[in-house]
Amino acid sequence: MFSFRTTPLEDQMDKALREGKVGCFCTQNCYDTARKRYMYDLFSERGNLVRIFCPVGAELTPETNHIEFDMDVVRGLDAVVVEIQDVGSRYFNFTRDVFRLMSAMSELDVEECPSLYVVDHINPAGRVVEGTIPAVEVEAWVPKVAHRHGLTLGELAHLYYNEIGAKYALHIISALASDSTRQLVPWAIAPASDIPGMFTCDMYSGGGLWNNTTICPGIGTARPYEYIGAPFIATSVAEQLPAPEGVYMRPCSFTPAAGRYAGKRCQGYQILLSPGVEYHSLLHTLQLMQYFSERYPEFRYDEGFFRKLADPVIEAYLKGSITFDVVQEHVKLEEQKWVRKAKRFALYDDSPYRFK
Repeated sequence: MFSFRTTPLEDQMDKALREGKVGCFCTQNCYDTARKRYMYDLFSERGNLVRIFCPVGAELTPETNHIEFDMDVVRGLDAVVVEIQDVGSRYFNFTRDVFRLMSAMSELDVEECPSLYVVDHINPAGRVVEGTIPAVEVEAWVPKVAHRHGLTLGELAHLYYNEIGAKYALHIISALASDSTRQLVPWAIAPASDIPGMFTCDMYSGGGLWNNTTICPGIGTARPYEYIGAPFIATSVAEQLPAPEGVYMRPCSFTPAAGRYAGKRCQGYQILLSPGVEYHSLLHTLQLMQYFSERYPEFRYDEGFFRKLADPVIEAYLKGSITFDVVQEHVKLEEQKWVRKAKRFALYDDSPYRFK
């Protein structure tokens, strides 16, 4: 059973939420700015909160990027309420954790499975679409969506629910149901240590791929995915890196506090966007990767990179078999295909779209 609800979580009259045993699956983004409390405080006040599933450690601790849960505990609940802030790309670990939970729940008998409630939020990356639908086997708990999908978490959960053929009850609480979720004010709470601000989401759909290479995307700095670099890169103001119109590559250096090069000085570039520019992070990242691979033998892709990329055509480009114009046309057609699919799961009046 699926439902889309347009009233706030606290107004829901379900017995499972009012009197049942409730587990909350959440991050720090479940803070209600209007009532000055976290989502789980609602159930704590009612006296029916059983367990909070959340990231372990301080909320902005580097490499604390998963939510663990115990299925024996989940099995004993009447409701699981999910509230995290998705960031618009299929790589995001906390969203994958939600799908891991949904998959695990689908293995339970319907009679012993709790109802799942998702408190939706606006997608800070907007409705823009980038990239391709996975064409090969992908990492675990990754839905068949574009690299930048243009959906909200609730819409993604709706899609994944159908993909896995789940039988338990799924209820989406509309992002427009309360001031706290319809506005971007709560977005000031960083959803993860590597996603500190709204501009990060414009970089993440392509920039997230750097995590599976020997180039650091500024993890452990104040501006991840805007900075890219490595100890082996030699920068020059005269160097002409590939960059779309309105995008500038500023030579810089940084010393990350976490990740592959923690404590080591990296040379590289900051990606600067002109105000209002339409930035296709994935395509630009692919060009930069090809550029660095031709110039630095130290540049390599990790074992899981191409599984994360999940596209043989793009893989062929990165391996030098085809030209960039072929990739551009391929991505264009795949984006059009994904937009058609995404509209089937959209829950709001506006729909995902691609850059023209």
